[in-house]
Amino acid sequence: MEEKPKLLVTLLTGRTIEQGVGKEHGKNSKEYFESVSVCHVDPEDLRGLGIKEGTNISVSTAHGSIVVKAAKSLRAPHQGVIFIPYGPYANAIVDPETNSIGMPSLKGIPAEVEPAPHKPVLTLKELLKMQFGKGQNDSR
Repeated sequence: MEEKPKLLVTLLTGRTIEQGVGKEHGKNSKEYFESVSVCHVDPEDLRGLGIKEGTNISVSTAHGSIVVKAAKSLRAPHQGVIFIPYGPYANAIVDPETNSIGMPSLKGIPAEVEPAPHKPVLTLKELLKMQFGKGQNDSR
């Protein structure tokens, strides 16, 4: 069985215009989901992984693993650096520890990326249930 290519990268997170606009539509909106469930990857790194834009990828750190859509970064070149917009998908894989400053580290996180074309991107409700054990409408 052929082993899937993996890429060791540095994860950055931050705000995007699309994420801000999606939030204005509401955090349960399709626009918000599509704006935060993506990972911007250098085009050369996409080639190295043997995938195209829109392919599902797994992003793993010491703090968790998620599946998101690969997006070809428009800010290339930046091989070995990926970007996920602020939101629940980024939050699922960053260290929640704030080291007494009130804000977790959201930049410079060692990560691993691999193709995951047969794994789904969880909906926001599914992701929250996985992270916290209950969905938005649970009465627990």
